[in-house]
Amino acid sequence: MAELIKQALASIYTRKDEEAAILKAEEELKRKKRIKLFTYIGIFIVFQIIVITVFSLTVMKVKTPKVRLGTINVQRFNSAPATPSFDTSFTTQIRVKNTNWGPYKYDAGIATFMYQGVAVGQVDFPKGKASMRSTKKINLEVSLSTNGLLSSSNLESELSSRVLTLSSQAKLTGKVELMLIMKKKKSANMDCTMKFDLSTKKVQSLECK
Repeated sequence: MAELIKQALASIYTRKDEEAAILKAEEELKRKKRIKLFTYIGIFIVFQIIVITVFSLTVMKVKTPKVRLGTINVQRFNSAPATPSFDTSFTTQIRVKNTNWGPYKYDAGIATFMYQGVAVGQVDFPKGKASMRSTKKINLEVSLSTNGLLSSSNLESELSSRVLTLSSQAKLTGKVELMLIMKKKKSANMDCTMKFDLSTKKVQSLECK
């Protein structure tokens, strides 16, 4: 009888040990699943942070468009060192380079051409839009003369040397539009210097900042 009781108790303890082992294995499995889930969540969060950071530093970063003069094609250039005076007409372009991930809409503006800081001509250009990551080209027909310029010994010297240096400035004001919801004001400035070779009546050099 005592032996049967011992066997029964042993059987009960064995089942309890087995149940405890099963419960422990199940708890360990659940723990590993939770760790794996938290790991995946952590990886996803880090990935989202990286994506948002890259997006903010590239797509959503608004850069100031660049404004430059394009190639100048001289149609007429008359000069008189003795006077001294000159008049010229040429075609060129204002190029608006927009590197943003959204269009740049700008207002109408004026390009001013100068000799030693004094205006010798101006040309208006209409409002427009430079599409995202593209360059808008605005064709210009320019006529310059020294009618409003006071007598200058420097001008006489330059005309005699057959090389004339002029400068041009313009300012664009407008807005960059991103994701159809965000608009940011941006002003772009043009500052160019050009040298005309009066012997060939062509542009010797053109530099823009």
